[in-house]
Amino acid sequence: MIRVLLAEDQALVRGALKALLEMEGDIVVVGEAARADEVVPLARETQPHVALLDIELPGGSGLIAAAALRESLPECRVVMLTTFGRPGYVQRALAAGAHGFLLKDAPAAELAVAIRRVLQGQRVVAPDLALMALQEGPSPLTQRESEVLAAAAGGATTADISASLHLSEGTVRNHLSSAIQKLGARTRTEAVRIAKERGWL
Repeated sequence: MIRVLLAEDQALVRGALKALLEMEGDIVVVGEAARADEVVPLARETQPHVALLDIELPGGSGLIAAAALRESLPECRVVMLTTFGRPGYVQRALAAGAHGFLLKDAPAAELAVAIRRVLQGQRVVAPDLALMALQEGPSPLTQRESEVLAAAAGGATTADISASLHLSEGTVRNHLSSAIQKLGARTRTEAVRIAKERGWL
């Protein structure tokens, strides 16, 4: 039996995914998490072959959980699930160690096939998403610019960002200015919106 851990914050969606997967006969869901920070402890406890992680999770994100799983249980294969087909998500998921990336509205049979394929060492990315990721290219932002822009997303002031990231206010302004310019935005709010829409934040 293929042991699967399922991380999805919406109980109805999680229940439906579990029921659909277990109809396959060779798949059993051994753990269910509603938060990103529950994934690694639950995986250590249940020892899944594959972890299906939603990208948008409270307590972190599926991307953070995927990277943590790679460190803690490198033999566990990760497949990311998302409602949003943002090309930057695909690139970030693969960089975090994910072996697959699918949209939640994919047919259940397709998800089961993806689980079996990643266990065989293959990478599985929904074709439309793979094409979008290739066309979009990588994020133009440096890691620090991404961190500063993410910190600005909630409307934080330059002083707030400076304190939270332990940077001078001048450095924060420089990173924000650079990010805004690279994204072709006029304001930090617009830069945040563009980066989120492309899956770069």
